[in-house]
Amino acid sequence: MTDPIELGARSAAQRLTTPHTPHLATDVEAALHARQSTTRPDQYLDPISLGALIVSVASLAWTVYSDLKKQTPTPHRDVITRHVRIRLDESEAPPHALSSADRDRYIDITIEETLSAAQDTARGQE
Repeated sequence: MTDPIELGARSAAQRLTTPHTPHLATDVEAALHARQSTTRPDQYLDPISLGALIVSVASLAWTVYSDLKKQTPTPHRDVITRHVRIRLDESEAPPHALSSADRDRYIDITIEETLSAAQDTARGQE
């Protein structure tokens, strides 16, 4: 089975890679590999932690999407995004390395890509 978390995180990394973060895709792969770990970074200070942020957001977006899908057949992306932001704000230390605009961009793109992967996966199972 295709994992929407992995697909979403990888797609987000491709879209978010810039000259300042050329190794973001590799960092996401490392975070995906380590996602079974029970510890999480305290803050996102380095590129590897940016990869962890993307994987964390993708995982959380998938969880929220799956939970909301039990209540409505097609949960709206804005609702999912709001849930993800609330949960991140409750559980994460402030990311000092990212401006709030950059953090929002990382979150929005990762959620968009994860939901796209989830919908593609669902279509493939029909």
